[in-house]
Amino acid sequence: MMKNRNPKYICSALIGVILLCTGCESFLETEIPNNKISSVTVFENVETANSAMRGVYNELFRAYYSYGGRNSVTVIAGISGNTLQTEVLDNNLIQFEQYAINPANSYNYNIWASAYKMIYQVNAILEGLEASGINVATKNRLMGEASFVRAFTYFYLVNLYGTVPLILSTDYRPNATAGNAAVSSIYEQIIADLEFAMSKLGDDYTEGDRSRPNRFSAMALLARTYLYTENWSMAAEMSNQVISLNTHYELLSDLNEVFLANSREALWQISPIGSASGAVHTNEGNLFIRADNATSSVPVSLTENFLNSFDDRDLRYQNWVDVYTLNEREIYFPYKYKIQYAPSGSIVEYSMVLRLAEQYLINAEANAHLGNLKAAISGVNTIRERAGVAAITPSDLQMSEESILQVILQEKHKEFFTEWGHRYLDLKRIISLQINVPNLEQEQLSRLYPIPEQELISNPNLEQNEGY
Repeated sequence: MMKNRNPKYICSALIGVILLCTGCESFLETEIPNNKISSVTVFENVETANSAMRGVYNELFRAYYSYGGRNSVTVIAGISGNTLQTEVLDNNLIQFEQYAINPANSYNYNIWASAYKMIYQVNAILEGLEASGINVATKNRLMGEASFVRAFTYFYLVNLYGTVPLILSTDYRPNATAGNAAVSSIYEQIIADLEFAMSKLGDDYTEGDRSRPNRFSAMALLARTYLYTENWSMAAEMSNQVISLNTHYELLSDLNEVFLANSREALWQISPIGSASGAVHTNEGNLFIRADNATSSVPVSLTENFLNSFDDRDLRYQNWVDVYTLNEREIYFPYKYKIQYAPSGSIVEYSMVLRLAEQYLINAEANAHLGNLKAAISGVNTIRERAGVAAITPSDLQMSEESILQVILQEKHKEFFTEWGHRYLDLKRIISLQINVPNLEQEQLSRLYPIPEQELISNPNLEQNEGY
């Protein structure tokens, strides 16, 4: 949570939002005494209100938890899930690899702090819009987008840290001493935010860009949330609705087109455009790909255990994994993003956050739990067939729920490696579902990340997670 809570320095939480906007010079050029920007000023103008929300998306490309780089959920949870391994001496990363995270770990703090910074930003936007007199259509869309981002951010906080503070306003007084909220309460808020977003967002993407969520982005995240809360029937229903939207989305047959900007498989992406990132394309491409003239390793690589899970014919292995040789050792790396650097103005890839393929596997898992085993097999086969892997049959699995769930989770690992820590979060879930997975230290995997030491010092009402 934010450290500077002194009211002397807080004229409005919106100031932080505005200053984070890239390309928001028009905000700062308006004649506002003492450089103070009030919520009334910002949200009584459609252009500046839109710019405030654009600032949120620009910040998602930079914020530690969401930016896709070395200190992101993608990398840290990828290491915790045994998909990635460290290739350099980085004690912060190694602690996640060894399941021995010090509460003072700076990467852990950065995940937490950047997520709460984002929550403060969208809370400020929601509060400003609530009192705004701008046209109803714009107001509804922006409130829907802000609620969606808040739900998305809390989804990762609750899954990585468990009982985190539930902050729904910009009022520093109660926020400074907020205690641990129950996991059930956090999920209730996530669901409420997503239902609200669905009621306010339209079917089309703002300006045709999939970095701004639409109604179906919220529906997709809601399907995942229902899966995580074991509401199997609603998970199946929501994912079915998304899958049926074939005029908006499709599973792309060419795997090298999946991660392009505004891909038809994308439900929501993060754009590097407007982030003042210089020559960097996606942060994932910048991190995982080794420059041709490099003399050292990239920070992380794919684990042998994960690589061995692929069939040689799997198109995901052929298209999304690459290798370089260093000191006579082959090092395999994720190659979903093909571009490490790009000249200004030539961005062709966006960072993927939500995509259609997940909805098929959500639907398959939900149906397996509901006893609809044929439907579950059909869903997972859609993903396998796109990957060039033979379809499974009921006889292959002896039609048992656990065997089907095993296959679904394996396919999900191969489909979503290095995308937002899916494997790690799934492993934590399956422990509670009592699904057997060989070679897993279940006690370690069931452990949450520690609440950062700095937060415990500043807020005596917070309790540390078990095991730290």
